[in-house]
Amino acid sequence: MKETIGYPTALSYYSYYPFWNAFFTTLGFSVVISPASSKQIIDWGVKETVNDACIPIKLFHGHVMSLKDRVDYLFVPRMVSVDGKTTFCPKFLGLPDMVRWSIPDLPRLIDERIDLKKGARGLLSTCYKIGNFLKQNPARVFYAYLVAQWVHRQYQDNLNRGIFPNKILPSKETGRGLNSIETEIRIAVLGYPYEIYDSYISVNLLQKLNEMGVAVRTVEMLSNKVLGGYRHRLSKNLFWQYSNRVLWATYHYLEKKIDGIIHVSAFGCGPDAMLDKLMQLEAKKHDIPFMTLTLDEHTGEAGVVTRLEAFVDMVRFRRESS
Repeated sequence: MKETIGYPTALSYYSYYPFWNAFFTTLGFSVVISPASSKQIIDWGVKETVNDACIPIKLFHGHVMSLKDRVDYLFVPRMVSVDGKTTFCPKFLGLPDMVRWSIPDLPRLIDERIDLKKGARGLLSTCYKIGNFLKQNPARVFYAYLVAQWVHRQYQDNLNRGIFPNKILPSKETGRGLNSIETEIRIAVLGYPYEIYDSYISVNLLQKLNEMGVAVRTVEMLSNKVLGGYRHRLSKNLFWQYSNRVLWATYHYLEKKIDGIIHVSAFGCGPDAMLDKLMQLEAKKHDIPFMTLTLDEHTGEAGVVTRLEAFVDMVRFRRESS
């Protein structure tokens, strides 16, 4: 019987699950993911984390709770840097420690540090360390790494073609109805993928916009090459990986004459405090409607829908009046 590795469907899941799923399954393991986010999962997370943690961290702890008694290993990598320049925010850096000291009776953690500041070969080195921990042959690890790289490139290509992660990844049933539609109204919904694509904490924001006849644009629809073109727009980039990508996407969509921007933010997120102001100023400079939608575990669907409808009506009115 195959040994199992638990993969929480939160935080880096939306960016890197295809890579790690391919890596582990090629090595002969069975990858078990946690179910779609729910009230029970967020309640578990709220109970196990400190009060001032943001909702993505609370949610991650809830997903760990849902997996911990069903798997042999739990994958909680220490995400430091994937581009060799910027760093993930502190909640990613300390995630394995937070989980280890918050939740009792965990299975063995795969908590290897992922830091590519010393070059692209750093990822291969990390794979060898994980393979060694799992008692795997180095040649087999190298083959699994190549397969995972290929799968990850396919995933990135699909995202850049406008396919939402919810259409590709094996969880998040409530987001399956999402479509990449083309209408006159185009709104960029910008934020971190673990907030935007989690249908529960975002109260199905993307699908609701879809149903209002809005063509949604996200950060993940832009290739690394496109985003990298805005790397020097500010005299100094932000510190954090996901924050930079959101800001660069803001520059891009403003240049492409988008009709409006919605910034999805988590209550209490430190990096977002600066990012939100920068985005707001850029949108004002281009005279583009901008709205911040702040999420926490108490966010109500009715309130979000009311704000979305008002924002879309205003965007549509401006477009028809111009």
